[in-house]
Amino acid sequence: MREIVRPDLLILDDFAMRQMTAPQADDLYELISERQGRSVIITSNRAPSDWYPLFPNPVVAESLLDRLINASHQVIMNGPSYRPNKRPKSSANKPTNPTAE
Repeated sequence: MREIVRPDLLILDDFAMRQMTAPQADDLYELISERQGRSVIITSNRAPSDWYPLFPNPVVAESLLDRLINASHQVIMNGPSYRPNKRPKSSANKPTNPTAE
């Protein structure tokens, strides 16, 4: 845990993608508590208000998310995903060459 507490900046990408187990939630709470005063960037496809039900213990959820949300600067990006533009074109869309007989 010490290695991820130490950096000046910690990035949590795709946060709150799925339900957390109690040990995961406790570890995350400890991590955020230990990092007090250091920067954390969180990216998520969910609104912060949707994070609460993903934690098994509502007391841990409230305390952790209070630390994360109330001292945060939120940047909300609405719009279509850029990922479809990065996908390779499907071979189903490519013209086929007729075979010579």
